[in-house]
Amino acid sequence: MALLHILRYPDARLHKVAAPVTVFDDGLKQLVADMAESMYAAPGIGLAATQVDVHKQVIVVDVSERRDSLIVLVNPEIVESHGVSDIEEGCLSVPTVYDTVPRAERVKVRAYDQNGTPFTLEAQGLLSVCLQHEMDHLRGKVFVEYLSQLKQQRVRAKLAKQLKKSA
Repeated sequence: MALLHILRYPDARLHKVAAPVTVFDDGLKQLVADMAESMYAAPGIGLAATQVDVHKQVIVVDVSERRDSLIVLVNPEIVESHGVSDIEEGCLSVPTVYDTVPRAERVKVRAYDQNGTPFTLEAQGLLSVCLQHEMDHLRGKVFVEYLSQLKQQRVRAKLAKQLKKSA
């Protein structure tokens, strides 16, 4: 396994739309393993392949307290959504920035696992928000883009300042 480099907003590669996975092979399994290791090391609760500059529809998620309940979703699709969430979210590609964006409280997602086996997952609360957040990445959208223009400008300024400080 290998730690993958997580792209930082406003990197243009975060806006690429991911392609559906058509081959479920050892390369996909390795990508999933590397993504999971990278997510846990970051540390985060979700990671989309887009965030590691791989533009395939692959997501790994683990919202468990013990970090032992990895969920892998390949070619995920929301088939139902209900309610409105008020959970604040953050992003490994936008470190130290947290805000609430419009999300459904509950979702039903259809996807495949890394072996190509189809499944349906019903989620609510944090898992629901995390799934929607990661699926946005597959469509080339970062959560801060739901915020007002003023907040987006502040985010860019904050991240530029962090980058300058670390250089």
